Amino acid sequence: MSAQPTQLWLPALDRFDRTHPLRRLLVRADREADCGHDRLAALADAFQAGAATLPAAALLRQHLAGDAGDAIWLNADPAWVQPDMAGVRMLACGSMPLEMDEAQAFLQVLQPAFAEAGLQLEAGAPNHWQLRLAHEVRLPDFATPEQALGEDLYQHLPQGAEGRVWRMLLNEVQVSLHQHPLNVARQSRGLPPVNSVWFWGAGRLPASLQGRSAGVVGSDALLLALAARAGIPFAGRTQDAVASVPAGWLVDLQDLPAAEFDEAWCSAIQTLAQRQPLHIAFASGERWSWRPLHRWRFWRGVPH
Repeated sequence: MSAQPTQLWLPALDRFDRTHPLRRLLVRADREADCGHDRLAALADAFQAGAATLPAAALLRQHLAGDAGDAIWLNADPAWVQPDMAGVRMLACGSMPLEMDEAQAFLQVLQPAFAEAGLQLEAGAPNHWQLRLAHEVRLPDFATPEQALGEDLYQHLPQGAEGRVWRMLLNEVQVSLHQHPLNVARQSRGLPPVNSVWFWGAGRLPASLQGRSAGVVGSDALLLALAARAGIPFAGRTQDAVASVPAGWLVDLQDLPAAEFDEAWCSAIQTLAQRQPLHIAFASGERWSWRPLHRWRFWRGVPH
């Protein structure tokens, strides 16, 4: 029986020019049907969970703090937004350089606004903040950061009567953080301001999850939280870990900046490709299937 292919998640294909070594590997691989490029849906599918209801906040809370229990949790992740002629755009969320002491200082600024709404804002990690909600609360639909990133913020705000309290709370947060000395200090160091939060990922911790892969290599907190809940092993993302990953694992490199996806990372992928089958999935939706014997397909055309 052939080995289960390793799932290799990569950044968008257009990040790799025609001369990139990865393109030469793709020329000899088998092209598969494209798939959607919704990362949250891909994560849900990888752990056989419902994409529409993936309780990211509870999963993150359990992984980071271990106290999710049976409460309803909602992410309120720190964000950077910026006004322009078309509205207000989200430029970053959950991925800014932020230390825990700095995060706690921001939480102290914001606590009065949340306390007035009967909520306690907590930081499971510097870039991942959560709210514990009452069991009887009725929630609107919340857009994910991926959906809102780079777009007009107000197109993705929670709607209707149930969303009104969250829209008001978001406005209070932005007023509290606008030109706050904490952000003035950050900008003086060349860092983006934390001038908003983003609500998303509401739900309770699932009793169990089933991973489709034997293990995970990655750095994304939600991916590692899913692996922990599914009871499968996970490892931090290093070039050595990628090159030596066992067959049938999931390797997540999708968020690597273009400047970092250099020959070193590509070398780790090529080492991996020499010894095991791969299912290669790009963040932009393209898919390929690779087997080690494909390296002998010299008759295949040049990269394009």
